[in-house]
Amino acid sequence: MSQLEKNLSPEKARKAAKEHKAKNRRVFIKTLFSRKLVLVSSIILVLIILAAILAPVISPYNPNAIAVKERNQSPSAAHLLGTDEYGRDVLSRIIYGSQVSLIVGVLAVAIACVIGTTLGMIAGFFGGFVDDVISRIAEAIRVIPQVVLAIALCAVFGGGIVNMAIILGISNMTVYIRMMRSQVMSIKERDYIMAGRLQGNSNWRLMLRHILPNSVSPIIVTMTQQIGGTILSEAGLSFLGLGISVPTASWGSLVSGGRAYLLSNPVYSLAPGFAIALLVVCLNTVGDGVRDALDPRLRGEV
Repeated sequence: MSQLEKNLSPEKARKAAKEHKAKNRRVFIKTLFSRKLVLVSSIILVLIILAAILAPVISPYNPNAIAVKERNQSPSAAHLLGTDEYGRDVLSRIIYGSQVSLIVGVLAVAIACVIGTTLGMIAGFFGGFVDDVISRIAEAIRVIPQVVLAIALCAVFGGGIVNMAIILGISNMTVYIRMMRSQVMSIKERDYIMAGRLQGNSNWRLMLRHILPNSVSPIIVTMTQQIGGTILSEAGLSFLGLGISVPTASWGSLVSGGRAYLLSNPVYSLAPGFAIALLVVCLNTVGDGVRDALDPRLRGEV
C-alpha cells in the first residue's frame, strides 16, 4: 500500500481502489482490441458461440434426421451445404457440432487447469518429496505424445463428450503443473508471504489467498491459447473414430465422413474442416491478444 493510500480515509481508500480497478479494466480492453485482427477474431468467436447456443433455433433441420432420398446432394437452396450419405443436412450438423467442440474444448482446459494448477501449487510450495513425486508424474505424462496418450485413454474410458474432456484434460495438465510450480517457487519467498507466515496463516490460506491470485495472469493466457489446440485434438480423435460417437454431430467426424466424397461432394468435408480452422485461428488470435493485454510493458505500467 502506498503512503498516499495510508493517509486516505477508509471510504476514500475504497473509492480510490475501485477507480484503479476500473482504470485497469479500461486499459485491458483498449490494449486487447488495439489490433484489428484481434477485434475481428473476437467478433467471429462470439458469433460461433451464439450459433452453438442458438443451434435449436437457427438450425434449418434436425441434425440427425435421415432422408435417404436426399443423400449426397450438392449445395442448393434447400440444403446450403448439401447433405451427407444419410441425407442429413450438413449445415445443421456443423451448427450442432460447434456445441461439441466448444464444450469439449472449454471443459477439457478447465479440468487441466484445476488439476494442474493445484498439483503445481502443492509441488512448488512444499517442495522436497512431494515436489519430486508430482514432478516425476508430470514428466512421465509429458514424454508420451498427446495423441498416443489420448488414444490409450480413449481405449480405456471410451468416447463421449465428458470422457473426451477428461481425457484431453489429463493429457494437457502438465503445462499447468510446470507453470504453476515455477510461479510458486518465485513467489513464496517474497516479503508479503513471509509476513503472512508470521501472522499465523495456514499453508493453504497462503496458497489460495496470496500466491494463486498473483499467478492468475499466466494461467488465463495459457487457458485461452490451449482451447484451440484442445478443439483440434478432439477433432483429430473424432476423425480417427475415437472421439465423439455417432450420431452426435462432431466437426472431426464430419471431416472423416466426407473424405470418401471429396470428388463428388467436396463441401461435405471441406466445410467442417474450414470451421475447425476458423475457430482455432480465432481462439489463438484472441489468446495472443489477452497475453498482450496482460503484459504490463504493453499497458504502459513499466
